[in-house]
Amino acid sequence: MTLPSTGNPASSVTIEEVAAAAGVSRSTVSRVVNGSTAVSPAALAAVRRAIDELNYVPNRAARSLASRATMAVALVVPEDTTRFFGDPFFAAIVSGINKRVSKSDYVLNLIIASDDPDDKATEYLRSGAVDGAIIVSHHTSDAFIDRIAAAMPVVYGGRPVRERERDYYVDVDNVEGGRLATQHLIDLGRMRLATITGPRTMPGGIDRLTGFLEAMDAAGLAPVAVEDGDFTAAAGAAAVRRILDSGVEFDGLFAASDLMARGILVELARAGLRVPEDVAIVGYDDSPVATSVSPTLTTVRQPSLQQGEVMANVLLTLLAGGFPPHETLLETQLVVRESA
Repeated sequence: MTLPSTGNPASSVTIEEVAAAAGVSRSTVSRVVNGSTAVSPAALAAVRRAIDELNYVPNRAARSLASRATMAVALVVPEDTTRFFGDPFFAAIVSGINKRVSKSDYVLNLIIASDDPDDKATEYLRSGAVDGAIIVSHHTSDAFIDRIAAAMPVVYGGRPVRERERDYYVDVDNVEGGRLATQHLIDLGRMRLATITGPRTMPGGIDRLTGFLEAMDAAGLAPVAVEDGDFTAAAGAAAVRRILDSGVEFDGLFAASDLMARGILVELARAGLRVPEDVAIVGYDDSPVATSVSPTLTTVRQPSLQQGEVMANVLLTLLAGGFPPHETLLETQLVVRESA
């Protein structure tokens, strides 16, 4: 059925007219415009049809003035640009966040700051430039994010470094992921296991190591080596060189990221060690890196795209006055390929 046209230009069509044409309440139209999921499929279809028929364009400026809202949210990444653009994890996270935000009336700002010594990013965000923020890849040294969280609604990607009851976060089950990777190596009969961790200043790095140690302990084994890394290929290469130089024998290795595993594969090949015959390798992320290396990488899949979507949805729900869960934990999955 075609809805009657008001004959008005788009700029004069009101939200009340859309509601009347769709046969729903004004608040339902508002929820649809702002991307809320708390709308029935029938109402959603009716509102979208009315918006198309009436050529309705939400008046962002008028609503922002009335509510003092900016209709903008920020993604804050406390990393340097090299890490941000070099790690496929961030591409997946941003894609997920943007996928959800693009369905709302908000725009997304990106702030990349490995630290904020002059408080430029912090003061920009605290000035009211955005209505809320998503913070990913945070470290124990990133004190400036506490000042951001004190000024606006914040959702963390990963368990916060200093977890508080009021915090909202979306994480993957990194402990279980570390356990899955390690148990797979043990099930293959590899008993002399090493690991190269993520940064121990980050909950994700700590949790993956915890899963590794729990699986080792349950099997009555002790690791032959535990070396620190920072999720980069260079760190993985440097860490496995330290293990090789120490003379420790190992037949399996859990790397806390696929990028580190890539660096490890290069160094093992240089040392004349075959994968998986001499050393079985399991990575973490299931990023495009896993299928671009040879041998292809057995790894733990974390749903980064989904994590981005869920984080954005939690923040938008908060901004709409809703009550999302404080903690959302997403499952990991072992993906078996050639390296183990």
